[in-house]
Amino acid sequence: MENFLGLLRIRVRRGVNLAIRDMCTSDPYIVIKMGKQKLKTRVIKKNINPEWNDELTLSVEDANLPIKLKVYDKDTLSLDDKMGDAEFDIKPFVEAVNMGLSELPNGTIITKILPSGQNCLAEESHIMWDNGKVVQEMCLRLRNTESGEVELDLQWIDLPNFCLLEGKKSVHATS
Repeated sequence: MENFLGLLRIRVRRGVNLAIRDMCTSDPYIVIKMGKQKLKTRVIKKNINPEWNDELTLSVEDANLPIKLKVYDKDTLSLDDKMGDAEFDIKPFVEAVNMGLSELPNGTIITKILPSGQNCLAEESHIMWDNGKVVQEMCLRLRNTESGEVELDLQWIDLPNFCLLEGKKSVHATS
């Protein structure tokens, strides 16, 4: 907990045109890893365009660690099949959180991130101020597969018992 920066909520919205791994469909789920943390969505049966809308929460200790995402096809009698992977950097997102913004109008774009060879973005992604929160929507193009994209939303979770003082965490008692 020494290097704890905060919590990142990842809403895994949906998959688009995922690879087929069974006869004519797949039973996809996603595993998200950051450092030693590992989270998983539920399995959506027989659907290459699944709607998860699952919310997963990571404890962020190092903003320099990438978040890695792997999509699998759930199998009953054999090992699950790989359906692609992606990763993304949260450093720009954490930097936006640390700007201490509070009086911006809803919908203000803080930062734009363009797709490049260094990221898995399928399209431009915006870090925005929305209803008092820093949020980011992103569409990731899967690698190591023939097709597929995954849509995610990021949101920083404020912890009222913690505040940042000169780069160190300080715990405040609440009454």
